[in-house]
Amino acid sequence: MYTELFHLHSQLLKAMAHPKRLEIIHLLRDQELGVSQMQEMLGLRQANLSQHLQVLREAQVVVATKTGKQVSYRLAHAHFLQASDLLREVLIDQSIDADAAAELMLSMKDLVPLVHDPICDMRLSPRTASYSEIYHDKQYYFCAEGCKERFLKNPEKYA
Repeated sequence: MYTELFHLHSQLLKAMAHPKRLEIIHLLRDQELGVSQMQEMLGLRQANLSQHLQVLREAQVVVATKTGKQVSYRLAHAHFLQASDLLREVLIDQSIDADAAAELMLSMKDLVPLVHDPICDMRLSPRTASYSEIYHDKQYYFCAEGCKERFLKNPEKYA
């Protein structure tokens, strides 16, 4: 039984082990999104996004809902997001050395104000954002790479 559980655990981690798939999981944090929305937010071609979504569907990480020709996705279980967040917290804790943490007197765990992605208006916090950029001394947070890239092409439009 334990061997089978470890095997299933390994298969699930393999399905999630891609930066774009982790971004997809974070995009679906509090919402259901259509393929075209995710495509724009991630900056991916539709064929590439479909491949990533197929892997996540097969691993039962996401669930698809079809309405007419539109397909939208949501997380199959909230614990996928919690697991991803916990791993992210470990990585953040490992990357902050003790002196820097003492100087800053805060960690990512303390950063909980809500902000909005200036491109898609998705609600985020600095802790849950996938990317951030400073423009004219102001910090901007983004849900995914596509939104960040769109901002960088014309920051004046969104600042």
